[in-house]
Amino acid sequence: MAGDLPDYYFRIRENGAVVFRVDTENRQRRIDMDEIATVNVKNGNIKPHGDTQLSPEDLQVIRDWMAKRVSVLARRDIDDIHRAVDYLNTTTQWVQSKASEAQLDEVTDALLLAMHDLRSVLVRKKAERLLKAAAAEDE
Repeated sequence: MAGDLPDYYFRIRENGAVVFRVDTENRQRRIDMDEIATVNVKNGNIKPHGDTQLSPEDLQVIRDWMAKRVSVLARRDIDDIHRAVDYLNTTTQWVQSKASEAQLDEVTDALLLAMHDLRSVLVRKKAERLLKAAAAEDE
């Protein structure tokens, strides 16, 4: 089992991870994890832990992990938005076919405000994209 372990372990946290070097080559044949760095995927910072000197290999592994992590998070963001569209559709069906007057009284104002806010932002962003595309065509 220990031979199958990766050389590095990334403990996910809010904006990145704590990076550990995994060591299974010791007399006790146990797994040692030495904290070597903290990374922030939002700003790209890599901070060595304590007096640790990160090797070029350490830095490359960390940068590769950060690139993969940013990609995973981006995919999750768009997946969440696709789910939101599904929720809007199921909410519409619920309102149309199942909701009681009391339930509608409870959620109508919050839904209308949230949808108005979303629509306003979407319309503004679409207008900005159209204006940008038109300007690019004129060049």
